[in-house]
Amino acid sequence: MAGLLDGKVALVTGGSRGIGRATAIELAASGASVAVNYNANEEAANSVVSEITGAGGKAGAYQFNIADRAAVDSQIDQIVSDLGPVQILVNNAGATADRTLRNMSDEQWDSVIEVNLTGTFNVTKKVWNIMGEAGGGHIVNISSIVGEAGRLGLINYSTAKAGLLGFTKTAAREGARTNIQVNAIAPGFIDTDMISGLTPEMKENLKKEAVLGRLGEVEEIAKVVRFIVSEASYMTGATIDVNGGMYYR
Repeated sequence: MAGLLDGKVALVTGGSRGIGRATAIELAASGASVAVNYNANEEAANSVVSEITGAGGKAGAYQFNIADRAAVDSQIDQIVSDLGPVQILVNNAGATADRTLRNMSDEQWDSVIEVNLTGTFNVTKKVWNIMGEAGGGHIVNISSIVGEAGRLGLINYSTAKAGLLGFTKTAAREGARTNIQVNAIAPGFIDTDMISGLTPEMKENLKKEAVLGRLGEVEEIAKVVRFIVSEASYMTGATIDVNGGMYYR
C-alpha cells in the first residue's frame, strides 16, 4: 500500500507497543510521516521509530502523558514543527485498572477515565484546528467491544470506551464542517500486553467467545486503521467492529 499516504503526517498515541506500534508501522509503510507517542517506555518507542526509518520511512518519538494538557499542547506543537501539520490522528493510548464496582477505588476510576476518555479529548482538541486549517483529515478512536457490551470487572474501562463512541459520533458531525472525518474501531480481544497476565485457560475461554476461534492480531487492527484513513472517503461517525465474530451483546 506504499504511497497512499505520501505527504501525510500521522500521530499515533500509545504508539510504542501493541495496536499502536502496529498502526504506526502500517501507516509509515503507506507513506505517512509518523509521530509515535509514548508515556514511559522510551526504548520501545525508539524501537518503532528505528523500524520505520530503517525501512526508509520518517518517524519520531514524542513523550507525553495524554492526560496532561500542558504536555499535550507542547509536544504536539513540537510534532508540527518537526513533521508538519497532523492530518491523521489515531487515539490509541489507554490504561487499565481492573476491579468490580464494589471494589474499585476512586483513584482507579479516575486514572482510567482520565487517560482513555479525557486524554482523547485533550489530544483531539489540540489537533482539531491544526487539522482543519491543513484542509481536513482523519481521526480514528480505538474503542473496544467492552465499550459496546460491558465486561465483568472492567466498569471504568468499558465506561471510557463507550464514551469514545459518543465522542466519535458528535465529533464527526462537527468535523464535517472542516473536512475532518472521525471514526472508531471496536476491537475484540487482541493478543497484546493487556491480556498477557491471563492464564492459558482464560485465554482459551476468550478464543471460544469469537466465532473465528482465536484472538485477534495487532496487525489486523492496524490494517483497518490504514483503510479508514486512506480509502474510506464516505465514512464518518462509524464504529467498525473487529472482533472475530464476538457478538455477545
